[in-house]
Amino acid sequence: MKHYNYIFTGTGLAALMTVYEMISSNKIADKTILLIDSDAKKTNDRTWCFWDKSTLFEEIISKEWKNTLFANENFRKQLNIEPYHYKMIEGLDFYNFVFGEISKHKNIHFLQEKVVDFSELGHHCLVKTEQNRFTCNKVFNSIFNLNLVTSQKKYPLLQQHFIGWFIKSKEPVFNENAATFMDFSVNQKGNTRFMYVLPTSKNEALLEYTLFSKDLLAKEEYENEIQLYIQNLGITEYEIVEKEQGNIPMTSYPFWKNNTKNIINIGSAGGWTKASTGFTLKNVTKKSKQLIDFLEPNADFTKFHKKDKFWFYDLLFIDVLYQDNSIGSELFSGLFKDKNSGLILKFLDEETSLFEDLKVILRCPKIPFIKTLFNRIFR
Repeated sequence: MKHYNYIFTGTGLAALMTVYEMISSNKIADKTILLIDSDAKKTNDRTWCFWDKSTLFEEIISKEWKNTLFANENFRKQLNIEPYHYKMIEGLDFYNFVFGEISKHKNIHFLQEKVVDFSELGHHCLVKTEQNRFTCNKVFNSIFNLNLVTSQKKYPLLQQHFIGWFIKSKEPVFNENAATFMDFSVNQKGNTRFMYVLPTSKNEALLEYTLFSKDLLAKEEYENEIQLYIQNLGITEYEIVEKEQGNIPMTSYPFWKNNTKNIINIGSAGGWTKASTGFTLKNVTKKSKQLIDFLEPNADFTKFHKKDKFWFYDLLFIDVLYQDNSIGSELFSGLFKDKNSGLILKFLDEETSLFEDLKVILRCPKIPFIKTLFNRIFR
C-alpha cells in the first residue's frame, strides 16, 4: 500500500481551501498529499457568495455588489452594508483556480475514486476506496455523515435547501448593482422561505428559492415558486441558462467530538458551516487558516476545536427556528430593519465585541429566545 503524509477524503470547498492554505504557507514541500473524490470537479455545480472588505480571491470574483436589498410582505429596502461588498464566486472558477495551484506541486496528487471507509490504526490511518487502499499520517475528512445528527435529539437539524435558476430575460428588470439578500414576500406556508436574487446584468440573474426548514420539498414546488416570482417581476420571456440545487446542514451538533488524534472532520462534516445562516466560504477560509497554523507533525486533532459564544448564539437560533419555523421572516426582518446592516454582517462573521453582540441580539424577538434559553439551560 502506498503511504502519504496527508489524505483528503472528499474535495469540496473545505478540502480545497485547506490544501490551498497549505500551499500558501510553504510548509508542505516535504509532504506527500493525496486528494480523493468520485467527482472530478469539472462542472459549474454551485456558487459561493460572501460579504467581504478585503481582496479575498479577487482574481476569481465573478460579480460583486455594493448594495443589497431586503424585503418581506410589508416593506422593501436597500441596505447599507459598508464597509463590506457582497461577492460571488462560481464553483468551476474556484475549482480551476485551486487545481491550477495544485498542478504546480508534484507532491500533491488527485485520485477520482469513491472513498468507502477510513480509520485510525495506532500510529497511522487507513483509507479505502472501491479500488484501492492507502495509509497516511493524517486524514482530513469532508464526507458528511448525516446519521451523526439524525441519530440524536440534543442538537436539532434544519436544512438550508434550494433550487436556483440562472436566467436571461427579454425585459431589463434587474438592478445589476444590488443583490436581493432575502425576499420574504413569497408565501411562507408555515416555514422560513425566501427568494435570493443575484443580478449580473439588467437581463440576467440567478434566482434561488430557499428554505430554512426541517424537510425538503418536491422539485416541482421550488420551480413553481421561481416561475411565479419571475412572473411577478414582469418578465414574459426568458431562457434558463443553468440550474443549481443544494442542501446545507444547519446545526450546532459538535462534529469535532468525532475527531481523533490523526483524523479531523472539516467543512460541513466538521461543523465549519455557519449554523445560523448556512454561509460557508468565509467560515471555511478562517477555519482552514487556523488548521494550518495548528498543524504540526504531532498535532492532536482532538484539541483543535474550542466552543465560543458564537457557537452558543447559533445553537439558540437553530432551536428557535426548529421549534417554530414560521417566525423566520419576523426574525430576519428584525435584524435588517435598520438600513445600516454592517454590524449584522460583522456579527455573522463572528467578529463583534460583547457590547456589539447585545446590540444585535436586542433586534431579535425576545420571547422565543428567552423561552429557548431556559429550555436549553434546564434540558
